[in-house]
Amino acid sequence: MRLVLLTIAAVLFTLLVILPVLFSLFDGSKLGNVALIPIEGAITGNGGQGFGDSSISSKDIVSFIEDAEQNPQIKVLLLEINSPGGSAVASDEIATAVKRAQKPVVAYIREAGASGAYWIASAADHLIANRMSITGSIGVLSSYLEFSGLMQDYNVSYQRLVAGQHKDMGTPFKKLTAEERMILQQKLDKIHDFFIEEVAANRNLEVSQVQKIASGEFFLGVEALELGLVDQLGGKEEAESFIRENFGLQSIDYVNYEHEASFFDLLGGIISTFFFNVGEGIGSMLASQQFTVWM
Repeated sequence: MRLVLLTIAAVLFTLLVILPVLFSLFDGSKLGNVALIPIEGAITGNGGQGFGDSSISSKDIVSFIEDAEQNPQIKVLLLEINSPGGSAVASDEIATAVKRAQKPVVAYIREAGASGAYWIASAADHLIANRMSITGSIGVLSSYLEFSGLMQDYNVSYQRLVAGQHKDMGTPFKKLTAEERMILQQKLDKIHDFFIEEVAANRNLEVSQVQKIASGEFFLGVEALELGLVDQLGGKEEAESFIRENFGLQSIDYVNYEHEASFFDLLGGIISTFFFNVGEGIGSMLASQQFTVWM
């Protein structure tokens, strides 16, 4: 009886511990020579939650880049970008990971590589864009709705209780004072300066050159090429040709990095978001909605 139990235990140990390790060692999906990392949708810190959202998590993308760096089979990282931008912090996190990569990073912009997505794209060693893609849009946004006038129409008052003169700065329940508007604008201008400086450094451009085109305007790919914002026009085929010609790869075998949310991830996201929003309180709700800086 004891021998039977030991045999069963050994079998279970093999199934639960050893086999997964062996499968990971011989996982064919990790044997390619080029890491294909899609950056598609709005860029956020944690990714989208719920049905219908199209967003990506900076945590996931950074993790993908780090994993590709550690995989000895992978020689080049290819970023496939189709994003309007997103959180300033999340964009900076990904761009920093791209610049930290020791392996070559090639990026190509399909339909859109704007704002935060362009910040990331500019950090690549070689940047390709479709001639009609939306590229650039070097600007910062943090606008919000203010409905104090609507509250007055319905005889709803805002009872202001704060400790700290600017604690409720940006609440939608009252108008911004001139001082508050100046303070918030200074924060956005500082982030805008960071954006300009990063693009200038990444693209080997003078800061003054980038400042002239950093109005938030987007450019078509063909215009971006003339401005020095991209290196080449084209798409995935051109990116593959560049990789083969410059990094000594006769053929390209992709390792696909992509987080696919399950049905239960989506359902859990809906439930957790609902209960968080119900229980978070006015202060944290305002902080999450009004003061997120987008680019």
